[in-house]
Amino acid sequence: MSLAPYPVHPVTDDLITAATRHPDKVALIDGISGAQYTFAEILTAARRVGRHLQDFGVGVGDRVGIVATNSPEWAVVFLGTLFAGGTVTTLNPLYTEREIAEQFADSTPKAVFAVEATAPNVRAVWGDAAGLHLTDDVWDLAASAAGEVVPVVFDPMTHLAVLPYSSGTTGAPKGVMLTHHNLTSNVRQTLGSGLIDGYSVMVDFLPFFHIYGMAVLLLPGLAAGATQITMPAFDLARFLEIIEEHRATMLMMVPPALLALANSAAEADLSSVKYINSGAAPLPLDVARRVTERYGVTVVQGYGMTEASPVTHISLLGRLKEGTVGPPVADTRQKVVDLDTGATLPIGEVGELLVSGPQVMQGYYGRDDATEESIVEDAEGRWLRTGDIVTMDADGYVTIHDRAKEMIKYKGYQIAPAELESVIMEHPDVLDVAVIPKDTGTADGEYPKAFVVRKPDTTLDADAVMAHVTATVAPYKKVREVEFVDAIPKNPSGKILRRELKAQERARS
Repeated sequence: MSLAPYPVHPVTDDLITAATRHPDKVALIDGISGAQYTFAEILTAARRVGRHLQDFGVGVGDRVGIVATNSPEWAVVFLGTLFAGGTVTTLNPLYTEREIAEQFADSTPKAVFAVEATAPNVRAVWGDAAGLHLTDDVWDLAASAAGEVVPVVFDPMTHLAVLPYSSGTTGAPKGVMLTHHNLTSNVRQTLGSGLIDGYSVMVDFLPFFHIYGMAVLLLPGLAAGATQITMPAFDLARFLEIIEEHRATMLMMVPPALLALANSAAEADLSSVKYINSGAAPLPLDVARRVTERYGVTVVQGYGMTEASPVTHISLLGRLKEGTVGPPVADTRQKVVDLDTGATLPIGEVGELLVSGPQVMQGYYGRDDATEESIVEDAEGRWLRTGDIVTMDADGYVTIHDRAKEMIKYKGYQIAPAELESVIMEHPDVLDVAVIPKDTGTADGEYPKAFVVRKPDTTLDADAVMAHVTATVAPYKKVREVEFVDAIPKNPSGKILRRELKAQERARS
């Protein structure tokens, strides 16, 4: 069923509507301190933080960075930035000083918010310039603001709400340009699935810096009038306590968390939970079945990517097909194309998934070349290449067969081989390198393995390579295996033939 026409309005209008309907209902609960905030309190604080940002000089289109873990304060900063007309660029709290510097250099934020744990790395990049705040200070900023935000005017169809960074299907992280209309359309599409409504109680451990936590939990939950309990990180014991204490009804999870739930020896009451939605990485069937059998909760899968705001597919309630990610959400078109020719394939044939809809990004920030590789146009419209290899059945249900061409997915995180190769090449004893995914054999997914060519007359060992990478990138990106080789296989144009290395690994297994 189509949800068109899609209203054209700022993301913040969804919060205004929810606060108008039920101002005194609890919107956000801090899962650590227990502090509770109503929709009216979140709205007022966001408007006042927006005013603070405006008085500091943040105007329409200026970027504000958030390098923080989940909390009600994170949501206030996010919404306050949008009220001011700014664009939020989110950063992983695990980022190293170098990774923060790279994203700041590209996105050029005018202000930034951090937590105590991330503040040292942020300060090392930000320096003594004004505009750096801790999220813990948000309520003080709101209280001391000169008033509520001064209304701003922009076109939600073209104005960027968020600039998250994604590697897409290959390469180093790039800013994904998502407009207000992209996000509000996808919120509407997500709510149309029936998974979230005004009676929902959700536990938000999926990080808000990631599009899954931001645009599949936080924003739809606020728009629907749901109650959300935030967690700064996944802790199984506390997660189960929150579910029981608050009678959670809907859980958004990732495969590693579901595996922990399936393997847990703890006695937990999940009788209030209606559905668990798994996303961000393929879910092993065995894990889904074990969770369902043990807790009596239906597990469904969805699919999406940052470049699509992110949801493109959700399993229909009552019409589940095991092993699939479901059909497209409303007003999202799909086709499967030949990997070599780009021609549309018949039902059941294996090819690359392309999607089209109001949630598809504008492109990559400052990277027209990458945009042209990811967005294709034909007589049927404008399509986003997902890079994922799939089949589609006669009902439109999609089965994912292979990961995005070059990406490594570890515990739901995306890792770009090219980024790790660049880091390893900085070591003075490395002549050449290639990084590929290696299956962990668990729900964690894959980890990076590096094939390294030493420079002549050097004695570089695996520990030195891994230590070099560990000191440079976030923990989830660490190289966990190194093999030394005489040469890296490449095609005539110099592109690494990772498929040969992958085939070699599979043969060994």
